[in-house]
Amino acid sequence: MSKRSKAEGAVDGENGENGAAPEAKKGKKGKEPEAPILYEDPPDKLTSKDGRDANMKITSWNVDGLRAWVKKKGLDWVREEAPDVLCLQETKCAEKALPADITSMPEYPHKYWAGSEEKEGYSGVAILCKTEPIKVTYGIGKEEHDKEGRVITAEFPAFFLVTAYVPNASRGLVRLDYRKTWDVDFRAYLSGLDAQKPLVLCGDLNVAHQEIDLKNPKGNKKNAGFTPEERQGFTELLEAGFVDSFRELYPEQGFAYTFWTYMMNARSKNVGWRLDYFVLSKALLPGLCDSKIRNTAMGSDHCPITLHLAV
Repeated sequence: MSKRSKAEGAVDGENGENGAAPEAKKGKKGKEPEAPILYEDPPDKLTSKDGRDANMKITSWNVDGLRAWVKKKGLDWVREEAPDVLCLQETKCAEKALPADITSMPEYPHKYWAGSEEKEGYSGVAILCKTEPIKVTYGIGKEEHDKEGRVITAEFPAFFLVTAYVPNASRGLVRLDYRKTWDVDFRAYLSGLDAQKPLVLCGDLNVAHQEIDLKNPKGNKKNAGFTPEERQGFTELLEAGFVDSFRELYPEQGFAYTFWTYMMNARSKNVGWRLDYFVLSKALLPGLCDSKIRNTAMGSDHCPITLHLAV
């Protein structure tokens, strides 16, 4: 799946700003276009429900090509945000081709990379840590999925951290059946980890779970990222004992998106999708402080997200 597939899929269902037909087609002329409704990331909350101070900060970002993102000063933003752990998706870069700007970063002495075995410049994830994990593993133990370099798991004393770039169902839903298989296998993998210790899952999960999670739900029900099958897969993940941290804290917050196609000025109009998540084991909920959408950070067609946790 290329990023263009996702972008095109997002635009296919674009029927005006509110999911209805554009005003011009109704014969009404001269009507001013609606001003976009933007999302403003509120101040960070650094205390958990049970009164503990946040002591773990994790940032996740689909960079849509790591080399281009580095050139667009993505690392400057990372240094300002200064997370304890940085998770990246869609790096599209073999380890041997990684830019020195990131491989030599002293802030993150422990760096782990996964890429596609078969396609150069496709998929790929990374975890960069300030402190060394107990153990790091790659993939989910199934060759059909793992050859695409989509998952890294880092074990820390109090939790597992899993970063994932979930396969897109693609334009025309040509990979929807594969995506359904992935969802079942990935959920089983996460449940297996959760039986050992709680986990944080972060990354581009390539699904807008509910209608509130994208600008134009009506026009996108047959498009990748918002099919009933993909949404059900995410529902079943939550039912297996996990929580969407953003929705846990902000259940009614609309217009909070993490992806905008490069086409049609979608970002400036905030015609977007929430595809990037921090999903937590329920056991970590008492320590959840905040789940942030850093939608002013540029450098990709996704924005970064940050989790504050007390562990």
